[in-house]
Order: sequence, then C-alpha cells, then structure tokens
Amino acid sequence: MPAAPAPAALVPTELVPGPWRRVSSRYLVVDLIGTLISTVVLTAVASIPFWLSGVFVLLAIPGVVFVVGVVVAAFTPRRVRAIGYQLREDDFVVRRGIMFQRFAAVPYGRMQLVDINRGPLDRAMGLAELKLVTAASASNVAVPGLPLADAEELRDRLVELAESRRAGL
Repeated sequence: MPAAPAPAALVPTELVPGPWRRVSSRYLVVDLIGTLISTVVLTAVASIPFWLSGVFVLLAIPGVVFVVGVVVAAFTPRRVRAIGYQLREDDFVVRRGIMFQRFAAVPYGRMQLVDINRGPLDRAMGLAELKLVTAASASNVAVPGLPLADAEELRDRLVELAESRRAGL
C-alpha cells in the first residue's frame, strides 16, 4: 500500500536543503539608500504633469508613486535577509525573494565569467556584487552585498571549480 502524502505542515518549505550563506547586513543600508533615491526621483518625475497643468487631481500620481516607494522600503530588510547562496558539490545555488522565491543553480562547468561589480554605495560600505555569466542569457546570476574580501575569495573559488569541471567535458 502506498504511503499517504505528508500533511502540508510537515512538507519542507526549503527547496534546497543545507546551510545558506547570507549577504552582509551592511547591504541593507545600500539597498535602502538606493530605494529612497529612486523613490524621490520617480516622485519628482511623476509630479511633472501637475506642475505643467496645475490640475490638483494630478497630485495623486506622485502620491501613489511615493506610497509604493515607502512600501518597497518597508519590505527591504526582509528582502535582503532572503538573499543567500550555497556552494554545492556540482553547482552554485543562489536564492532571493520573499513571496516569489527564485532559486538559480549554475553548474560549475557552465560558468564562463565570474565578475565583481562595485557601485559608489557598495564601495563606501566595503561591499561588492558577484556576477556569474553563462552561455544561456537567462541563467546570469548576481549575488549582491558581499564583503569585498569574501567576493574576491568566492570569485577565485568559483573560477577554480569552473576550470576543473570544464576540463572534464
């Protein structure tokens, strides 16, 4: 007789089991500043129709843009905590997302480029973004908010694994 399916409460919510490494908590500041700058700029641009016409109803547009920006900023701490990565035996797995989770697994043998990017806010906070590029454009993966030393160490490790796996192809 086949076993009964596990109740929903007992089904693991973790799609990829194992320990996840998280990004630096300093990335929260970088992401919040970027969100707030975007909100201010978009709110200013959205107010242009009001300034050109003088119709007060058009103030609803920048109001909505501002409220959406505040909501996005409110969810930023949880969104940053959801970013993580794993070095597994055959691939590199990155997760992100709160409600809509995305798990991307990049096999070491498929990696063509491992790049480190640093914007002005990242540099000020001592952080970097690690970007993995493969032949398939849909599988390009980025891990933001890594301390620079960790990003360089991870880049070197991934390049080493990619070269050893590609040699076996």
